[in-house]
Amino acid sequence: MSDQAIDFEVRKSELTTSRAETGAVPEIGAGEVLMKVERFSLTANNITYAVFGDAMRYWDFFSDRSEGAEFGRIPVWGFGEVVASNADGVAVGSRVYGYFPMSNYRVAKAAKISEHGFMDASGVRGELAPVYSQFMATTSDPLYAKDDEDQIMLFRPLFTTSFILDDWLAENDFFGAKTIILTSASSKTSLGLAHLLKKNRGDKVRVVGLTSPSNVAFVEGTNFYDEIVTYDKISDMDASVPTGIVDMAGNSSVRADVHNHFKDNLKVSSAVGGTHWDSVGGGQENLPGPAVELFFAPTHIERRMKEWGGPGFQERVAKAWGGFIPETKKWIEVIHSAGADKVKDVYLEVLGGKTPPNKAHILSLWD
Repeated sequence: MSDQAIDFEVRKSELTTSRAETGAVPEIGAGEVLMKVERFSLTANNITYAVFGDAMRYWDFFSDRSEGAEFGRIPVWGFGEVVASNADGVAVGSRVYGYFPMSNYRVAKAAKISEHGFMDASGVRGELAPVYSQFMATTSDPLYAKDDEDQIMLFRPLFTTSFILDDWLAENDFFGAKTIILTSASSKTSLGLAHLLKKNRGDKVRVVGLTSPSNVAFVEGTNFYDEIVTYDKISDMDASVPTGIVDMAGNSSVRADVHNHFKDNLKVSSAVGGTHWDSVGGGQENLPGPAVELFFAPTHIERRMKEWGGPGFQERVAKAWGGFIPETKKWIEVIHSAGADKVKDVYLEVLGGKTPPNKAHILSLWD
């Protein structure tokens, strides 16, 4: 083990400012485990966590310091190894997948321990969405494969959102829409949803991806969309077709363009993410068409987990996942980086939207 703990933090009010804080390796108490955070992914999804950190309490997940602290730790998805345990049923050496801070160590208070892993009951975790508190044992995880670890970190949380969006749209018969528009078509959540819609719902709806001109070739190469439209060509779309929008970008002007073009033929407007984090804003109150509704995936996941059971939910996701992951390996280049300086460089790159869609980052604070 390292003789020091490292936490990568960002200023909540000004995300371009960051720092690496060092300290003693945490001690653990009764019922707690200490995990070495091996590796984690960093994508635009994590920037969304930071942008909505106050509004949706993402800062609270790892608020080990005083309330109202100026700096916070952005949540990330990754793999960890249990290096010390005071929790019966959680063995040293166990490997888990879950929701970590950008740190090299994490202490969790283990609860609901089973062969499938455990829940983290630390701090305010019990008040927040349970999906973010699960640490899943690699030995029994239906989605786990050693050769897919990079893809699991990069795509799994986003694909789970894609899966539950596909389920929600189908459950509601697409709200009467015959075309579904996905903004930020090159984003991982949009790609997952486009794949599922085209593969499983192609007889029900067409899938249109909105993207920037620089990303058209990449998005076309995935073959997940029926049509690709650039943001400046929204007004060229057929406004007579009943249409829905699932907005991953969070760009208020793009959303307004879609509403103003389709008007009453826009049947549903769902706001999911904020990949265009610097353009997230208001101005949505007087748009024609349906009200913009926030889609909070954990709420829908919790409902399905109650109906299908936790293992049943994961089995359904795993079945859908099996068809998606081989496709991603055709067009994604995974870049591995380690150390606090590299983490900072990559963080600023991702924050600035400078990572091309065919590349993705896996990071570690272990040199």
